[in-house]
Amino acid sequence: MPEDRQSLPFEPKGARKVGSSSGASDPAIRQEAIPRYVADRMARRVAVFTGLPTVAGMGVFVGSYLLITKGVADIAPGLTLAGSGFFFLLGLVGLSFGVLSSSWDPQPGSLLGLENLTPNVQRMRQSIKAQKQQSKTD
Repeated sequence: MPEDRQSLPFEPKGARKVGSSSGASDPAIRQEAIPRYVADRMARRVAVFTGLPTVAGMGVFVGSYLLITKGVADIAPGLTLAGSGFFFLLGLVGLSFGVLSSSWDPQPGSLLGLENLTPNVQRMRQSIKAQKQQSKTD
């Protein structure tokens, strides 16, 4: 009875239901949890918001090495470690931000996606709450 189910927290409004009259007999047509255009948008955002800080974190090592070997500056190893650790941590935050700032609408939204952050966090919380309630009833 797919027609009677409630929509999922992350399901876009107006999504086609599995079991509708046109796709009920075709097993190749299935409903995805995350639509393809949203997954592609998330992947691009994650690549940017995680990739750039990760490259910067590795660049701290290279930059420190070059500055020390050329005699330009005497940089403490702890400072190099702290600088690279900061950028790697920023990349970890960028991973979550890239996923949570993606628009679930067919339109891509703004460049940073800050307007999508609050609704997506609320959807995530609702989904976690629904999963916990479902696991308690099982």
